[in-house]
Amino acid sequence: MQEPFTFLPLTAKDWLPRKGAVDLTTVVHPCRLFNAPWRFTVKTVNTKSVLLPIAAGIVAVSLHCGVPGAQEGGTVLSAQALREIAQVEAEIDRVEAQAIERLAAPPDNQVQQIELLGKLLLYDKQLSVNRNEACAFCHMPEVGFTGPVSELNRTTGSYPGSVRTRFSERKPQTHAYAPLSPVLHYNPGQGDLVGGNFWDMRATGRRLGNPAAEQAEGPPTNPVEMGLPDAACAVYRASQRPYRALFERVWGQQAFAIQWPGDVEQVCDQPGPPPANDPMPVHLSQLDRGRAAATFDQMAQSITGYEASAEVTTFTSKYDAVLAGKAQFTPQEQAGYDLFRGKAQCNACHRDGGPGEDPLFTDFTASNIGTPANPRLPFYTEDRPDARGYVANRAGSSFVDGGVGAFLTKGHPLSDPSAIDTRWRPLAPDNQARFQVPTLRNVDKRPSSDFVKAYGHNGYFKSLKAIVHFYNTRDALPRCQPNDPGEGTTCWPAPESTANMNTKRMGRLGLSETEEDAIVSFLQTMSDGFMPVNRQ
Repeated sequence: MQEPFTFLPLTAKDWLPRKGAVDLTTVVHPCRLFNAPWRFTVKTVNTKSVLLPIAAGIVAVSLHCGVPGAQEGGTVLSAQALREIAQVEAEIDRVEAQAIERLAAPPDNQVQQIELLGKLLLYDKQLSVNRNEACAFCHMPEVGFTGPVSELNRTTGSYPGSVRTRFSERKPQTHAYAPLSPVLHYNPGQGDLVGGNFWDMRATGRRLGNPAAEQAEGPPTNPVEMGLPDAACAVYRASQRPYRALFERVWGQQAFAIQWPGDVEQVCDQPGPPPANDPMPVHLSQLDRGRAAATFDQMAQSITGYEASAEVTTFTSKYDAVLAGKAQFTPQEQAGYDLFRGKAQCNACHRDGGPGEDPLFTDFTASNIGTPANPRLPFYTEDRPDARGYVANRAGSSFVDGGVGAFLTKGHPLSDPSAIDTRWRPLAPDNQARFQVPTLRNVDKRPSSDFVKAYGHNGYFKSLKAIVHFYNTRDALPRCQPNDPGEGTTCWPAPESTANMNTKRMGRLGLSETEEDAIVSFLQTMSDGFMPVNRQ
């Protein structure tokens, strides 16, 4: 087997042919795509032509941290994925630049100031350990503020973090409408936990009063996401950014009045997690630590303010236009809506609203729908030490996502933005393998018809049709055999976990293919942008 070539970072602007190579298309991709100290292992193929970006789909690139002794191996990303990532990051830079321009004449209304500040924070990749990944990397508007890389959605389902060899165990959720989730609470009448953010509800909102604010505090220090070793690093990085003056105007001059240690730059450049014996490696006085924590909370609250704004949570879909009497469903869409509320039983969990309710298409509870494991999740292979000795998934291929139950039992191993209410621990067995019912708003929003969106907590499903078919036939079709060509059509793999599996409202619905298609057609009416945004 031919050994891959390893190249150190270059500053070239494009894919560069190796000098002297004629029949071997060895190419180097610029590390500027990621603004981080990566080295790239480029696998070569025999051809007479030199690869250009538009023809780069035949190359596979494995990313490794540019640290001496970095472990070879890891997830291989196709050139198509790399190209899409570069496009997303360029768009993030463009949006951020436009938002920075607004600082020259910021709004004079505090609510709008907070929204602008939240947008600047969301699109700021300097807030990740390698200064290469903004929050928006997993939450872009053209796809309804969820994962914007079609090739990753089609393959891995989850997204790489600032340390590009580290991937999460779940697919990104949308953050549109997330601020409208209630603070996590237990409803004894229905026997359910209700509210929170994240698939496992672990951003409870009980400390800051809004789950979305506490959710925003998870990714910055999650080792497989933005990867900072200390929340204080996010505050320090923000203090160096162009929006500092606006932040102080909104939240007060004390926000960044912190005596930073001399080694703060070096500490914050080291990917998390921090050493077990030094959990807060930015060494601050007690007063400064409290001030940094308060500022970190205010950063999160600013992000939530933007997520709740009319720019993100817009209520501008065709469904909303129909409710307002400004549009009509097609016959197929109406048939789908009737099925949604009737035979298909979707409305039991994905509620379309009632008296005093916004139609958010979720009841904020959790359910185990029996989603199969997604074997393409890179998380399954993160069972060996990486270049920094970090192991994200010690269970390896035997990992089973416990969802809400795992959070209640032991918290989340990668990020815990909210404290666990120990009084809820007895609820863990009844919540094992359950995941929050997601909103269906923007469920099919995408920039083009060939753009792939992933569905389910682990991104197993690759189309709306697939997941609707699963709801309809999970228990009616046989279990797939290994490598079964009928997977997803005439058979289904076993669930990742059968604990607390929902068998009451799904699995054997008796829908025809025409009825499945009608439900998909209705779901497509929930994409925002059908009506203009009302910014009032």
